[in-house]
Amino acid sequence: MTDTSERLAAGSVAPDFTLDDSTGSPVSLSDYRGQKVVVYFYPAAGTPGCTTEACDFRDNINSLKSAGYQVLGVSKDPVPALATFAEEQGLNFPLLSDLDLAVHKAYGAYGEKSLYGKTVTGVLRSTFVVDEEGAVTLALYNVKATGHVASLRKKLGINAG
Repeated sequence: MTDTSERLAAGSVAPDFTLDDSTGSPVSLSDYRGQKVVVYFYPAAGTPGCTTEACDFRDNINSLKSAGYQVLGVSKDPVPALATFAEEQGLNFPLLSDLDLAVHKAYGAYGEKSLYGKTVTGVLRSTFVVDEEGAVTLALYNVKATGHVASLRKKLGINAG
């Protein structure tokens, strides 16, 4: 069939990674040990749904940070595309480049999905909350771009800020 990644669940150890951000600087999940982190995977910078989702995180970053959460966005886009996306949308959190999809696969954020009624293999829009010790506390697969951050804040008990 296709490359199916094992899905993570609450209690799983979050796979560590080091990826380049939109400036070409390496960012590791372990850099955030001692902090809570929202790691979200999106299909492609600059597309309508991904722009909606990224801007939603941008617009809600203060309420998330106030509650102690850092946000990392991960896609298969090359660094220059991430830099353009971050600049055009005024994004205020790191975007990370996972060109070979290794991190997507480690998180189960790549696999079969339905797109316009067809089964295709691709990036699964997914969000993970990682605690201070590096454990997954929330794993959300196939999330909707619109309204996702409000739903996430509700699940985390965070008021709008």
